[in-house]
Amino acid sequence: MASLYKNKDTWYLAINHNGKRLTRSLKTKEKKIAKQLKLYIESELIAELIGIKKRNEKLNFPEIVERFLKAEHGWAKSTYDLNRLILRTHIEGKPLPINPTSRAIHIRHINQCWSWGLKNDLVEKAYKIPGDTKGESRLRVYSEDELKLMFSEIKDGAFNSFVRFAYYTGARSGEIRRISRENILETSLVVKGKTGRRMVKLNGQAQDIIKGQEPLWSYSKDYVSHRFKKEVRRLDIKNARFHDLRRTFGLNLIKQGMSIYKVSKLLGHASVRTTEQHYAPLLTVDIEDFEL
Repeated sequence: MASLYKNKDTWYLAINHNGKRLTRSLKTKEKKIAKQLKLYIESELIAELIGIKKRNEKLNFPEIVERFLKAEHGWAKSTYDLNRLILRTHIEGKPLPINPTSRAIHIRHINQCWSWGLKNDLVEKAYKIPGDTKGESRLRVYSEDELKLMFSEIKDGAFNSFVRFAYYTGARSGEIRRISRENILETSLVVKGKTGRRMVKLNGQAQDIIKGQEPLWSYSKDYVSHRFKKEVRRLDIKNARFHDLRRTFGLNLIKQGMSIYKVSKLLGHASVRTTEQHYAPLLTVDIEDFEL
């Protein structure tokens, strides 16, 4: 017997056969799509329950990529675009990036595609690329003097407010580039984050900015990146990226004594462990001197 059910806004399919039960996420919030997927996934689960191994299709990598990109993953458009770019680049035979972090990102996405192909019986073996899939963590944070310089010397008023708002909230650029008044509550902002909708806390400084900002920002990703780089070059602030504002926000709160748990919630991290991994290297340098 097969049945559809919803858990935390995502549809699942459950199969019961001879006292055994299997469930699988359909990775969609839309009931119409879930019903379309039901027949295909149902046959797979039944075969798995009665011990029939589905014969793999022995596809080549470009064919796997085509299926992988068309499959329902619940990705944001930016995630889809990144996967498409990396996988198409790999198919074209271009070398992996030299930069360790960029290289790790490419390896991770290529290997993820191979794993998906193997899991879905499209290949007999996944030819994964060996190597680091995490990359080197970026540790750049801004000093108090650098923040003051940006806040006082970025001349465009709207973009200056945007930079300050990003720092005072710790939000990702993609969460605040385009916001509407209807998503602004008294002390919080409803945004679409990496893991879905989340609440961004608005402290007094962020509230003052948003109240005085008319119209609200409507920036593209490229505009924010290019404009910020142009401004910091003009101010002679070295090795600076917009995302470093978010990292500085988290570090400064931890140094002020806020718990790692609260900082994790403010940043919208999936777990406290993620926050610890990001900030442990930065906090090491602030440990007081000691003798053994």
